[in-house]
Amino acid sequence: MKRFHVHIRVDDLNASIAFYERLFSAPPTRLESDYAKWMLDDPRVNFAISTRGGQAGLDHLGFQTDSAEELLQLKDRAQNADMALIDEGETSCCYAQSDKHWITDPQGIAWEHFHTLGNIPVFHENQAAQASGAVCCAPPTAQAAATASACCGPTSSSSSSSCC
Repeated sequence: MKRFHVHIRVDDLNASIAFYERLFSAPPTRLESDYAKWMLDDPRVNFAISTRGGQAGLDHLGFQTDSAEELLQLKDRAQNADMALIDEGETSCCYAQSDKHWITDPQGIAWEHFHTLGNIPVFHENQAAQASGAVCCAPPTAQAAATASACCGPTSSSSSSSCC
């Protein structure tokens, strides 16, 4: 079964956490100094907020799969529909290790398809990218504007990334 994923960039993490705790009637399931995530079952959604990246607003959407087989089905579906796909493979970002790929809709909204393999204690393991302020999990427009060494997101079919 798939879980819908929404990632929103926020300016004030504490105010946003307080709002979403009231909206969801639940505290975050993962809380870090720059990130919060709710794994909700009703509706079945992985909802994340962070202060990383550029302007506040929608960062990206996606589907989190429960199995590698489901992820492969999403990848096959996108490829069979002739969608441009950026395959990151196994990567570390957003406090998790995942296998993932990206597609981008006609408006430039990034869609992440991923299967979580485990948790990590940092936003992403590539400390050099993190120290340089590289954007992680960013839609293509934020990627291009932020830095040429951005760590993730679909920017081109030749891009290489090390994080979500």
